[in-house]
Amino acid sequence: MSYMEIVILNEQKDDIEMKIDNLTVAEILRAYLSETSGVDFVAWRRDHISKPALLKIKSSGKTVKKAMNEAIVAIIKDSEKVMAELKK
Repeated sequence: MSYMEIVILNEQKDDIEMKIDNLTVAEILRAYLSETSGVDFVAWRRDHISKPALLKIKSSGKTVKKAMNEAIVAIIKDSEKVMAELKK
């Protein structure tokens, strides 16, 4: 089993920058965070295919941690709905 590596490079109340070695997770987080209110900016970039994605989030309405928590909860709920539909 392989593990995903996340490295926090810079963390403040309204701003976070992290490296994520899983591009799919970075994109899913970006998509869900862009839909939540209070997040002003969310984007990822990757300098090279062999390098991890750099995810940057800025928020003025709520803390970045709260926004990420809400996004992760939404991702889990949506994933559970998809799995339930697939089991039918």
